Amino acid sequence: MQTAATLPRTDGPSGYFWTSGADRTLRVGRCAGCSRLLHPAVEICPDCGAEGPAPEPVSGRGTVVACTLDRHQFSPEHPPPYVVAIVALAEDPRLRLTTNVVGCSPEEVVVGLPVHVTFSQVDDVWLPLFAPSGGAGEPIEVPAPSVAVRAAPSRDRFEHEVAVAGVGRSRFGRRLNRTPLALSVEACRAALDDAGLAAQDVDGVCSYPGTDGLPGVSDGGVRGLEHALRLKPTWHLGAAEVPGQAGIVVAAMLAVASGLCRTVLCVTSVSTEKVPGLRKNGARIEGEGQWRLPFGATSPAHWIALYASQYLSRYRVGREALGWIAISSRAHAARNPDALHRDPIDMGDYLAARSITTPFGLLDCDVPCDGAVALVVSALDQARDLRHPPVRVEAVGTQLTEPQSWDQGTLTHQPNLFGPAAHLWSRTDLRPTDVDVALLYDGFTFNALCWLEALGFCGIGEAGDFVAGAERIGPGGALPLNPHGGQLAAGRSNGFDNLGEAVLQLRGDAGARQVPGVEVAVATSGGGIPAGALLLTTDR
Repeated sequence: MQTAATLPRTDGPSGYFWTSGADRTLRVGRCAGCSRLLHPAVEICPDCGAEGPAPEPVSGRGTVVACTLDRHQFSPEHPPPYVVAIVALAEDPRLRLTTNVVGCSPEEVVVGLPVHVTFSQVDDVWLPLFAPSGGAGEPIEVPAPSVAVRAAPSRDRFEHEVAVAGVGRSRFGRRLNRTPLALSVEACRAALDDAGLAAQDVDGVCSYPGTDGLPGVSDGGVRGLEHALRLKPTWHLGAAEVPGQAGIVVAAMLAVASGLCRTVLCVTSVSTEKVPGLRKNGARIEGEGQWRLPFGATSPAHWIALYASQYLSRYRVGREALGWIAISSRAHAARNPDALHRDPIDMGDYLAARSITTPFGLLDCDVPCDGAVALVVSALDQARDLRHPPVRVEAVGTQLTEPQSWDQGTLTHQPNLFGPAAHLWSRTDLRPTDVDVALLYDGFTFNALCWLEALGFCGIGEAGDFVAGAERIGPGGALPLNPHGGQLAAGRSNGFDNLGEAVLQLRGDAGARQVPGVEVAVATSGGGIPAGALLLTTDR
């Protein structure tokens, strides 16, 4: 039974979409200025800038361009199994709806299936669902990402004025019964000690994703850290809408390079009490959530699995490509005493693991845990006088080149990776062949597979061959991938543990998992929208 928390509002700009099924007609927006059809419902046309698109009836015919079969109980309103799909409308394949496919066995839903709209009424909402139309249908070629990177406005690089001077982490574990603030403070103290600094040396602090709630109520953000560590920061930031979770590190670098401050603590915490996904507040939903929650697409697992389904279908790649990422992570984690899962797995184990939402099984997903990771960003001249050789930042990649959407932009890969990746390489003379170790975001196996292609380590659609056998990306390989085990084995960390591992590898402090001769590392963050990348080097 769906509740208000999973039903959209019908009294806002998108209300017509959710009520148009009363006469069994699907409607989307039609721009009065340029006549373009628009979805999701928007107030301003992105092509011509006209306001107030008017509802326009459409045929309700379409084609499945991505699909995932959910077999895991994510929410009581949507008992498995059920299919979440992205359907491209016949009038314009650029118009896509996230929906459910009904009227057939879930196993029959595949990419390319022709469908037609049907409606399910819940209270005053008419949910547009889709059922098979019969026949072969016409194939839809979903375009691969194309990237045009804006030229740098200056030859100066702010990255070259800063360094990472310290890294620290709290204890990581499952259900530690410790607050995010306690974990964040532990990680911050460890990072300061690693750098040889004290709390009074800190004049900047930033956290991801910041503090929820009212002033005085902390969950590990800037407010709590300021109080617990007695900080008096000149500059501070708590943010979620940054270039990937490590975007706060880029913000800290900018603050230091500008002269606003010289020593910034950057921290993130994760908790098994907080499940990633679209938030529910008990009221009718609006904004991004209205296009996902009513159909049971409540988790990043669903959103990323949809892209994985399109990728595997388009490039004719088997699940084994994802499996080699998981197998490699465990092989690396065996050398990391702090990793939460250190037991090796093979392809048989991977393929036999419990299905979550196709093509993802349990071993495709990162490990939920409690923990925190902190880094110290410092002015380069100061960092050279601290406890460890500084880790330099050669370049960052932050540019957006795709729609910030979970279904309207790129579908062949995780969205919003190709812009940051191309931007990164535009800010340096180094190339992918110069990279000694890759620390790539791996909330799911597919994330890492996409980053390999976006960063140019292999061609589009070639990552399956690149990772086959895990020889190239495993211990001793030409491009070791996440040598600490990544989020798939070491534990979920918002990608910060990957960045911390890059620092340790470049300093030669990674212990038994140390990759010999590391001089250049790439670290990425962001499991969808937005995302970012950093290229790190030794102090050469």
